Amino acid sequence: MSRSFIAMLAVGAALATTVAAPADAASGRQPRVLSDVTLPAPDLAAFEPDIVKDSRGVKLGGLGSGLFPARRAGEYWMVTDRGPNGEPKVNGEKRRTFPVPEFAPAIVRVAVRHDTARIVESIPLKTSDGTPITGLPNQSGHDEIPYTWDGLTQLPYDPNGLDTEDIVTDGRGGFWLVDEYSPSLLHVAGDGRVLARYVPKGLKLTGAGYPVHETLPAILATRQQNRGIEALGVSPAERALYLAVQSPLANPDKKTGKASSTARILRVDLRTGRPTGEWAYTMENAAGFDPAAEQGDMKISALNVLSPGRLLLQERTDAVARLYTVDLRRATNLLGGPHDDPATTPSLEASLPSDVTVAAKALAVDLAAIPGLPGKIEGVALLDPVTLAVANDNDFGLGTFDADGRLVDSGVTSRILTIRLAKPLF
Repeated sequence: MSRSFIAMLAVGAALATTVAAPADAASGRQPRVLSDVTLPAPDLAAFEPDIVKDSRGVKLGGLGSGLFPARRAGEYWMVTDRGPNGEPKVNGEKRRTFPVPEFAPAIVRVAVRHDTARIVESIPLKTSDGTPITGLPNQSGHDEIPYTWDGLTQLPYDPNGLDTEDIVTDGRGGFWLVDEYSPSLLHVAGDGRVLARYVPKGLKLTGAGYPVHETLPAILATRQQNRGIEALGVSPAERALYLAVQSPLANPDKKTGKASSTARILRVDLRTGRPTGEWAYTMENAAGFDPAAEQGDMKISALNVLSPGRLLLQERTDAVARLYTVDLRRATNLLGGPHDDPATTPSLEASLPSDVTVAAKALAVDLAAIPGLPGKIEGVALLDPVTLAVANDNDFGLGTFDADGRLVDSGVTSRILTIRLAKPLF
């Protein structure tokens, strides 16, 4: 992020404490798509020839999990999630499958030029000694049981495994990532080596081939399965990172999490990996957001920092996505208080208490109203006050597998779209 852009963000914050509403019929202006490119999709065995033994016909995908401007205009850092995975029913039971279990989640630099996109760099994630990691779950009892592509054979857990979801640069040639398993925050070197993984207190993750530090609130370990930390933004002015959990915590149980609309946002000191703030955020009611969805389908998938304490945050289902401005400055800081204690009843997720002020929010951009946008938009990058880039997660094209265990691709592609807004965001 350039210093001039940071300065513009600061000026915008000084001029106004609220953000203009999206363009409406009265203004006659609407956001418009400036470019729409499809990303290359090489076979995974060609993408990671020294790592992947058998791709089962799966191509590179899942890149839209994160999106951040790179060193040149038109270039972006992206990150895959844990790799191709499915959830078929076997004997009436849903099982988490990994068709290519050796796949290493990777950071990828993509260049968009003249309506085409190309991959200019890929960086598989590695342990301290340079061994590629996998996307397999870490711990029995805390994570889902991993299975082979057909759901018939259990795979081993991998304490190094990561389900990476969002990315920012650290300003020194490295990266910060977030992960859904623990959930965790990761500092990663420019060559893909994990320098540090920050996890909830009491997680007791052992056997990893890189440093693991228990600095995050213990309550975050109650995240719903496959709903860990999903969104990440950097605030250079605060030397801080902002993280958002994808969905309400399963606190005290899964049923509560699925029905809740109270999510959590965390601020972390990027020098120490220790949290400095935690706030409650009220997600939209699914019935009004996406009538085809249930409350448990609502997710937070991306955030950008506008200025200290002010964010641009995305809520979505698979079909609908909207961006909101969020102001944390007058919200109650929950860090270290009773709502970080699982013994507190009722939990924050079960019943929002009267003494907790949630983050203020306002609709900024209705992505769902822009024609031609794909589903499952997860990556959002703010390029300037009136320009966004967004990316979708195509789930590696996972459809079904034939009798020989080869993928029948879904045909969904990975795309990056650049959008010009009707009004500045600040």
